[in-house]
Amino acid sequence: MNSALVSSPAGVMTVLIAVVAFWFWLERASRWKLFNYLPPLIFIYATPVLLSNTGLIPFDSAAYDFLRHYGLPVFIVLMLIKVDVLGAVRIMGKGVLVMLIGSLGVVLGGVLAYQLGQTIHWPPYFPLPEDSWRAFGTLAGSWIGGTGNMTAAHAGLGGTAEDLTMAAAADQMVYLVWLPVLLASRAFAERFNRWMKVPPDRLARMERAAGNFKHDELALDMSSLVTLALLALGTTWVSLVLADKLPIVVVGGAAVITAGTWLILLVTTLALLASATPARKLPAAQPIAMAIIYVYVARVGATMDLSEASFGTIGAFVLMAYVWIAIHGLFILAGAWLFRVDVHTVAIASAALASATYWASRTRASASRFRVSPT
Repeated sequence: MNSALVSSPAGVMTVLIAVVAFWFWLERASRWKLFNYLPPLIFIYATPVLLSNTGLIPFDSAAYDFLRHYGLPVFIVLMLIKVDVLGAVRIMGKGVLVMLIGSLGVVLGGVLAYQLGQTIHWPPYFPLPEDSWRAFGTLAGSWIGGTGNMTAAHAGLGGTAEDLTMAAAADQMVYLVWLPVLLASRAFAERFNRWMKVPPDRLARMERAAGNFKHDELALDMSSLVTLALLALGTTWVSLVLADKLPIVVVGGAAVITAGTWLILLVTTLALLASATPARKLPAAQPIAMAIIYVYVARVGATMDLSEASFGTIGAFVLMAYVWIAIHGLFILAGAWLFRVDVHTVAIASAALASATYWASRTRASASRFRVSPT
């Protein structure tokens, strides 16, 4: 569709980048409390939806194809080479196991919520569309690995723009309820820790481990940036070549592992291997990666055709997401009881599935907010 006001790939890319830049500038300049509840990500996704549906930018563009084929793999490489799995394990200790149980709760909870959505009959909202499993998979990606993982899961599953819309809407609606619950858990920390029989010195040990956490980076210079670009693009190129050669897996007449799925798996594996090398010390990888992924989110929003959207279905999906997060909560509590961890670790394990390394670096600061008197 070339009838849009801005139709050239360069122009479309400029618009997407401008949308991302504007909302982050507005958040920083205004400091509106609105952004505490609705982060820029929501507006970065919604603005291109309006721009494409009003004819300012197209629904289809070579710029979108470029971001899908190259932008997302490059993002994955840049994010994962900074992962320090051993560092997170040293700080969180048994909390890592609780995090893994929480991830299991997300996986199984998603399956149960999807099946429930298929069982309920309440036309026109229920049952949910049979192919809504892609939206469930996309949201599971967010709850296990954050925004970047959500977009990677969305791409790997071959999801549509509506799938990402449902996932993003549910993610935010659940966040508005679940995060205050986690923060409010501080008020029950002492009773919770007694109930779980948490060792009194656990928080002190976590703080000592966090104090020893080292996150050294090389100095930012041209050489390190060129090396970073070489690593990101080289890994993407190799993964693209291999993904095209691997077989498509078909189950029940449906392709469950496509070339796109292989691409995400290959890029993830190679990037994690690179994170065990000195490449982890390369500077600026994370901010560059986040800039790419926000532009990618804007790209997905631009492909959302509101004339084909079912807002009733989105509302039904959000309802199932609340059922889903409740199941996850039960798994987290079971993990806390099993491994005798404190409420601080439980809150981190639930809220921080998105990035163990990120939260490992923040554990020392977070501990003070959840500190309780030894019992």
